[in-house]
Amino acid sequence: MSRIHDRTASLSEAQPVPYWLEDPGKPRPEPALTGAETCDLLVVGGGYSGLWTALIAKERDPDRDVVLVEGHEVGWAASGRNGGFCAASLTHGLGNGLTRWPDEIHRLEELGARNLDEIEKAVARHSLDCEFERTGEIDVATEPYQAEELRAWHRELGERGLADGIEFLDADAVREQVDSPTFRAGLWDRRGVAMLHPAKLAWGLKRACRGLGVRVYEHTPALTLRPYGAGMAVRTPYGAIRARQVALGTNVFPNLVRRVRAYTVPVYDYALMTEPLTPGQRASIGWRGRQGLGDSANQFHYFRLSADDRILWGGYDAVYPYGGRVRAEYEHRPETYAKLAGHFFTCFPQLEGVRFTHAWGGAIDTCSRFSAFFGTAHQGKVAYAAGFTGLGVGATRFGADVMLDLLAGERTERTALEMVRKKPVPFPPEPFAWTGIALTKWSLARADSRHGRRNLWLRTMDRLGLGFDS
Repeated sequence: MSRIHDRTASLSEAQPVPYWLEDPGKPRPEPALTGAETCDLLVVGGGYSGLWTALIAKERDPDRDVVLVEGHEVGWAASGRNGGFCAASLTHGLGNGLTRWPDEIHRLEELGARNLDEIEKAVARHSLDCEFERTGEIDVATEPYQAEELRAWHRELGERGLADGIEFLDADAVREQVDSPTFRAGLWDRRGVAMLHPAKLAWGLKRACRGLGVRVYEHTPALTLRPYGAGMAVRTPYGAIRARQVALGTNVFPNLVRRVRAYTVPVYDYALMTEPLTPGQRASIGWRGRQGLGDSANQFHYFRLSADDRILWGGYDAVYPYGGRVRAEYEHRPETYAKLAGHFFTCFPQLEGVRFTHAWGGAIDTCSRFSAFFGTAHQGKVAYAAGFTGLGVGATRFGADVMLDLLAGERTERTALEMVRKKPVPFPPEPFAWTGIALTKWSLARADSRHGRRNLWLRTMDRLGLGFDS
């Protein structure tokens, strides 16, 4: 009882706000749009998806007149609340990509690696002060069966020619990198993931967009979208915008193209941030390579170091609210925070006594194939990308390129992909969506407690192409 109380006490001073968004360097929001605007390209959404679209549009054509509108403030939603894992994968990991697009996987991996390289170049070119570190990520096994699965998976990747830069670590090797008594093995992707400050990336992209001439309006939600002459018209609370083309980067929020809404549901994810570690605490866990980490369970944790040596610890619970509504009241869940705190000290018992300073949650736009989908509407004048399922820090830049290709009507190496041309299976209406998601969550937790054995429901989902294993 005392140990449980001690671990809960670690949350007593945790502020219920995202750590990243409290940075003292947070810029002031731009004024809301009042009156009428016209432009060549209107970008709706001030998260990564919209920001990358606006930036790349101006880089492709400096004369293009671009406006971006954001309903609240740039970076305030998923883009400012995530763990800061910027992955090369466009397919929510190699396993998901191999299952869904085996014939394209080498091309998808190549495009993903190139996309991450382009993000790194953009960070340098636009002086984006976002604490970018190309450290890689280690997937760790905490159970013997997971260690065997990681070893077998590494062997399979080698046979398929996909293991370049990925190293298998046995128990001693993984604990030499990061010391936890729970770690039994690991797979280290040395180049495929970078760590960064997520809110600073969004704020830096906003500054870069404005520097190239993009007009940015915050506190300006897009209320309606309809054809207007040869282009489109969007109504806002205090004005309206006429644009030749529109790119929608609204992700988890209701899409202005109504038929797209059935393809995504919001799933709430939660995270904790510790106080800065002392030099002694830092030495007790090693972690000199500063890699991102994630464990191999279905209900997994992700964790990383911040620039000032705090530990972000998130994941495990993924909560779908009945009806699929996005509401501020879902952004905090004390029972999940208590659970995460207990798991943290199980992983790092040498850090007993560390306090958490921040605890928060946010909505992820999830689709049934767990990676982004794309499309157009209104005779090609509107493009959208959505469904990034928690791996959007890097993949949204790729999605921006896809949307701009689609608006240009071009067949490119991106638009030729089956991943781009085909949609996921839409979610059913309630109560079927909630029932199916709840049954899947229960089954995944059960598989974790049964050495990874998947029950009939999960095996059926696998056969239907709806399986999920991480």
